[in-house]
Amino acid sequence: MTTTSEQIKAARAMLRWDQKRLAEMSRVSLPSVKRLEARPGPLAAQPRTVAAMVGALENAGIRFLDAGDEGGAGAGPGVRLAYSGPPDEGLRPDELSAANDG
Repeated sequence: MTTTSEQIKAARAMLRWDQKRLAEMSRVSLPSVKRLEARPGPLAAQPRTVAAMVGALENAGIRFLDAGDEGGAGAGPGVRLAYSGPPDEGLRPDELSAANDG
């Protein structure tokens, strides 16, 4: 899979990370993150640099999608938050009691 600068920026936005946070979490220099994101299209970097950035984002819950993944024909590459199961809906009113007051 080829990772694009647009995917990196979209992933950061989903996580509400700034470039500095990505640099810290991936151990890639901030100037490198800025340079790589500035150029549209596939990341022009060493494979280990791309792997470090992608790995940090994946560890935070991002899933990278190839062109056509989960989007049907014609869908471009993208990102999404990994599915972590149904949302916790908490207790129903009939389940409330002094025993589960928090």
